[in-house]
Amino acid sequence: MEAKTSNPPDGGYGWVVVASAFMVMGLTVAVLKTFGLLFVEIQQHFDEHASTTSWITSVTITVFHLGAPVASSLCARYTHRAVVITGGFLAFSGMTLGFLGLNMVWMYATTGFLQGLGISFSWIPAISIVSHYFSKKRALASAIASAGECVFAFMFGPLFQWLISQYGWKGALLIIGGIQLNICVCGVLMRPLASSCLLEARHHETERSPGNGESRIDKEDKSPTTHKTFNWMLLRQPEFVLYAVFGILAAMSFFVPPLFLVPLSYSLGIDDSWTASLLSILAMVDFAGRLLCGWYANLHVTKTVHLLTVTITLISTSLMLLPLANSYLSLAIFTGLYGFFFGTTVAIHITVLADVVGMPDFDSALGLFMLIRSTGGFVGPPLAGLIVDMTGDYRAGFYMAGATLILSAVVLVTLDQLQQRKEKGTQTNTTQENSTLPYSTLILLKLQTKRSCTERNLNS
Repeated sequence: MEAKTSNPPDGGYGWVVVASAFMVMGLTVAVLKTFGLLFVEIQQHFDEHASTTSWITSVTITVFHLGAPVASSLCARYTHRAVVITGGFLAFSGMTLGFLGLNMVWMYATTGFLQGLGISFSWIPAISIVSHYFSKKRALASAIASAGECVFAFMFGPLFQWLISQYGWKGALLIIGGIQLNICVCGVLMRPLASSCLLEARHHETERSPGNGESRIDKEDKSPTTHKTFNWMLLRQPEFVLYAVFGILAAMSFFVPPLFLVPLSYSLGIDDSWTASLLSILAMVDFAGRLLCGWYANLHVTKTVHLLTVTITLISTSLMLLPLANSYLSLAIFTGLYGFFFGTTVAIHITVLADVVGMPDFDSALGLFMLIRSTGGFVGPPLAGLIVDMTGDYRAGFYMAGATLILSAVVLVTLDQLQQRKEKGTQTNTTQENSTLPYSTLILLKLQTKRSCTERNLNS
């Protein structure tokens, strides 16, 4: 189907794309988050150790991140729609083939590998196309899309428990696979943008806050709309490398609190039912944080990288305070603070990536960022566990996570300083070049610019 040109970015059909991405987030990451409900059932069925059974989730997470550059490359070569539909079929196949339950290796290959690849091929293009459809409202649109993860995770908990009780874990896998087939429907709704719409999105960027760098946007206007190949040269850009380092440090911390929150609660003598409510609190405030931060970022009061630095600093502060809790009430308050600020960070960190590299390179950057960030997710929990074993106190894990996030905030400050120096240098060079041009040449350039703008308005 030909890409439509009647619906410009920042509205119109873009909100249908946001709704589709909202569903994809829920049908991928939320399923992964609640897969733990099937863990004990699978372990008992195969009579395996917990460490052996946990490799199913480990394979899923690993393939999810390793497949990110592949998904981004396919988006550049084909369309986001085609990749999401492919991801939906892969996720569906992983769950339905897992229904056979032949042996543990079979589970690794189906609910592990195929499911992870399906999530990667669905999540990456879904979050990417939202950024392509929106410019001024990109932060708000991305926040709404990412909130699907929280909403569906909240609903899938009791649903999965009911499915297991009624149909067993095999029947539950089959039904979950059928539910995930709706990813393909969402993919069909992700209509490719025409080149004219993408160019219009570039011009909207110039209307954003001055701190976001007009010189970079002008450069984007002269660049090709999309790259047909994966851009590995991003690894040579200092700004992207710094943001990738931030991603590694942040991922080292983000996976630690959910891992040690329940054991810390038990160590304080808090009842099981009250401990379970902490996870519900975490999900609700996470959802609120995403929407509120997306709305605030949409006002363009501050640069998104500045806002991200503030939210990261607040997360680290809440993690440093959380170990001071000595009762359920205090633990719930600090958990709520952490969950809220975590949601604000998730809402805008992809938007900041788009601001750092520009939209022409965004698909490639997202794939590389996810791949590089995964190292932090793999290193963080074992490192925190080692520190907990050495100290004999779960609080040490939270201190480690908070300290790592402080380092990530320092990296963001360094990134912002580098961007500001480059913007000043570009503005200085542009001023010098314009001052050396004859007056008649400047008049001609202005007339050409005015004529091109008039033609673009007539065509739109």
